[in-house]
Amino acid sequence: MKTWLIVVIIVVVVVVLILLALATARRSRVTAARRREENRVQAQEHLQEAQVRSAQADREHALAEEQAARARREQAEAAERAALAEAEARERVSRAEEHRGAAQELQEKAERLHPGVASDGAPPQSGGPQNGGAGYGTASYGTAPAETEYPEGGATRR
Repeated sequence: MKTWLIVVIIVVVVVVLILLALATARRSRVTAARRREENRVQAQEHLQEAQVRSAQADREHALAEEQAARARREQAEAAERAALAEAEARERVSRAEEHRGAAQELQEKAERLHPGVASDGAPPQSGGPQNGGAGYGTASYGTAPAETEYPEGGATRR
């Protein structure tokens, strides 16, 4: 074969190889650009999803804080009610002790005025079992004995 033909064939093969290399490089640039675009779109989607989840997390956090504040407020209100109830109970106990002291003083005065009237420490009751009555606890205020109050034996209807 002739030399010039071999040179032409070699030049054509080199040109074809260069064209193939350029086409491949261009294709890889296009593929890389497409991949970058896909990555950019995917990154934007991830960013949007992150913003949505962040907003959800903020909302959930606010709701949780509100719920905790409500629970603390209810707990404080319950503690306040309990403290008020305890104070009221202490006040009642104090009043009861005052009444007990007043009752004791009155019993002592009654005993001084008329010894033996309150032998068991309880207020006297006429008509009670200790006086032979029916036990209804009716007091006789110096009027008549228990037998004359209820001659029939009690407060029953006829």
